[in-house]
Amino acid sequence: MNKILLVEDEKNFAQVLKDYLKMNDFEVTLCANGEEGIEAFRKEKFDLCIFDVMMPKKDGFTLSKEIRALDLNTPFIFLTARSMREDLIKGYKIGADDYITKPFDSELLLLKIMAIMNRYNEINTSAEVIVHEFGKFTFNAKFRTLKINKGAEVKLSPKEAALLHLLCLYRNDILPREKALKEIWKEDTYFTGRSMDVYITKLRKYLSTDGRLEITNLHGNGYMLVVK
Repeated sequence: MNKILLVEDEKNFAQVLKDYLKMNDFEVTLCANGEEGIEAFRKEKFDLCIFDVMMPKKDGFTLSKEIRALDLNTPFIFLTARSMREDLIKGYKIGADDYITKPFDSELLLLKIMAIMNRYNEINTSAEVIVHEFGKFTFNAKFRTLKINKGAEVKLSPKEAALLHLLCLYRNDILPREKALKEIWKEDTYFTGRSMDVYITKLRKYLSTDGRLEITNLHGNGYMLVVK
């Protein structure tokens, strides 16, 4: 049973959401504020976290930063009654996997949770996934080769291969900039960000011969390998 940490200060809403998640076979730990949330996270391991943004004692942004300092991998979703663009950007820059504005369809939240968990399970076992086929390309992540059907083969650099591997795992979904930088460059700074942009440009050139493929920049939040 997948374990979810739910941190929400609106008691009635929190209880309804907790019951709904339990009905769908999740084990849920409910905390009423950020301070309780960080204590719960320190005590046990969770598969996913859901944080309200506006909370007493410790808001969701602060809580998520503290959790990221403890664990870079656990995915999390922000819930908020505010739909300000600045909050959205801030949430994604911290490393959120999704940002959902209240009120929302509970079934949609459930689908998002399942998609995120499936993606993280795939990434956690990605050492076994070494060959990706997309468009007219075959990419072998282990040997760093990119082949156009049965034609020419390009040998990628280690960083090119690592970045393309992540893009393939996230295909048709957002690869957060922070995740790529921390996994490949081991730090998220202005200079590593500029370096990643250069590698994205190189990958775009490699894939430019197939009009069905595109690497898009999503307003500074990350990149997406679009496979039409």
